[in-house]
Amino acid sequence: MKVAFFSAKDFEHGVFDPYNARKGHVLRYLDPHLNADTASLAAGHDCVCVFVNDVLNAEVIEKLAVLGVKLIAARSAGINHIDLEAAKKNQVAVVRVPAYSPFAVAEHAVAMILTLNRKTHRAYNRVREGNFALDGLLGFDLHGKSVGVVGTGKIGQVFARIMLGFGCEVLAYDVAPNVSVREMGVQYLPMADVLRKSDIVSLHCPLLAATRYLICEETLDKMKPGAMLINTSRGGLVDTKAVIEALKTGQLGSLGLDVYEEEAELFFEDLSGQVLQDDVFARLLTFPNVLITGHQAFFTSEALQGIAMTTLDNISEFESTGDSKNRIRGK
Repeated sequence: MKVAFFSAKDFEHGVFDPYNARKGHVLRYLDPHLNADTASLAAGHDCVCVFVNDVLNAEVIEKLAVLGVKLIAARSAGINHIDLEAAKKNQVAVVRVPAYSPFAVAEHAVAMILTLNRKTHRAYNRVREGNFALDGLLGFDLHGKSVGVVGTGKIGQVFARIMLGFGCEVLAYDVAPNVSVREMGVQYLPMADVLRKSDIVSLHCPLLAATRYLICEETLDKMKPGAMLINTSRGGLVDTKAVIEALKTGQLGSLGLDVYEEEAELFFEDLSGQVLQDDVFARLLTFPNVLITGHQAFFTSEALQGIAMTTLDNISEFESTGDSKNRIRGK
């Protein structure tokens, strides 16, 4: 198939091209995000390969259908950026990568916890400047602390297992409790109880209508005062303005974000020579107890290989059969 590969980064060429040598698809790597203005670049292609910050609303999907695109191949697990109803209406199939490396994201969440707790990022900068004072670097033992896991799919399950290894009490909330997680010794509780009892809360659930702003003023007020919040899932799970207020009052003790609701114009780009135009994001950067990474939790060699293999397998399967085991059905 001829594939228009949007939001392409240089590192993806080296991962997709070797595997595609066995698949024989024609990949055209495109720097721009897919949106209403760039959809015309898909002309002459059977498929568009997209990432999390590409825009696939009804307008874009209609344009793709007119251009003859038959398949949207998301090289991600999340598909909240794709209008599935519009895809079904326009007879454009949607496939995704349901799992690549749950270890990559779970381990990154743990790295953020350790960094925020022991303030290693601040200590690193101090030592390089010859400052060996320990003032302001006090942390706490993870052992014996309560850790709340919101969402216990593959990533949440791996995260829970790691935190159990630290000697933490792990609490969880999920609309569909995972038997394997329960058997590890994790206690499922209502969301309010998880928030109230946890010293650390880590989000590992998808972004759906029901989970948008899962963390808001109301739920922040229910959290244990001074608790840590980690989000490596989707930016829309968190009401950023409410989080800023909670940080200012001390209700929220620290915050680790690998995702941000308005990240599309920020993440995956080098903006070091520019003035940030997002005032909310800029405000977050002023807090010493906030750690932000640019959507890199997935970024391991194992995860990239898994994404490339599954994405290209999905495209090949659809080309051969008109369907795929990883196809998402519209509403």
